[in-house]
Order: sequence, then structure tokens, then C-alpha cells
Amino acid sequence: MSDACDLTQRPGALPQRRPPTPEGIRDVLTKSRTVAVIGLSEDPSKPAYGVAAYLKKQGYQILPVHPKAVTALGEKVHRSVAEIPGRVDLVYMFRGADAAPGVVEEAVAKGAKAVWMPEGVVNEEAAEKGLQAGLAVVMDRCAQKEHLRLGLGAL
Repeated sequence: MSDACDLTQRPGALPQRRPPTPEGIRDVLTKSRTVAVIGLSEDPSKPAYGVAAYLKKQGYQILPVHPKAVTALGEKVHRSVAEIPGRVDLVYMFRGADAAPGVVEEAVAKGAKAVWMPEGVVNEEAAEKGLQAGLAVVMDRCAQKEHLRLGLGAL
């Protein structure tokens, strides 16, 4: 997996059967309030930390998911999406493409509305599964870059 939000990297560099539209990305970012971030720990050198910190500053409720961390960005870390109490709108995974099918299953089971895969991560099989279950799916994009690009500013 490449750096998830390298501001010099061109967005959407990997081919996709159904790339997200700007309207679809805007819809996910404006309708999501609670974001489960898989792979978020207290390590500021990791892309998940920087992107989640940005989203938190923009007013999103960040719900960290990590197998070993205890807290991240001042929030309690959950071991899985299923462990998160309450609603999850968006599941943002900072894992490799091979983890995407399981993440989509977790998102569907939790009742999330969308799954987001960072730059460098595309899994067409998982995307198709998510779309068939009614999820919005964004792949190979950085939410921070897209938020800035779309001029969404502070929420």
C-alpha cells in the first residue's frame, strides 16, 4: 500500500471498472458523520493518523479500529467495526487490498453506508460486493485530498 495521502501523488492512478465520480465522493463526505478508521493507531508517521486527524478537525467523529492500540487521537480504539457501539456511516480502511473483502463484510454487517480505500488500494471483487449490498465504494482516493479538492472546508 502506498502512502495514503501523499499530496504529490496523482489521485485515481489505478484503473477501476467503476471509478467514483466527484458527486459520489462529495455525497460520501457530506453525508458521513461517523467514520470507523481501520488501522488507526497513535503513530503520527502512519497515513491513517494524518488523514484521521484532518477529518476529526473537520468535525467528523473518528472511531479507531486496530488490533493492538488502546487509544488514537484521544479516542478509545476498538478491535473490530462490530465492537463499535452505535452508528457507523463510513468505514475507511488503511489496509492492503487483500483485506478489502472482509472489511466490506464488516461494513455491511454494521449497517455502514460507505467503504473507502486509500490511494494505492483497489479490490474490484470487494467493491462489487459492497455495491450489491447498497454501499457507496470509493477506492484509490485520499479522503483528505478529496475533501480539500471539493472545497468542503470546515463542516
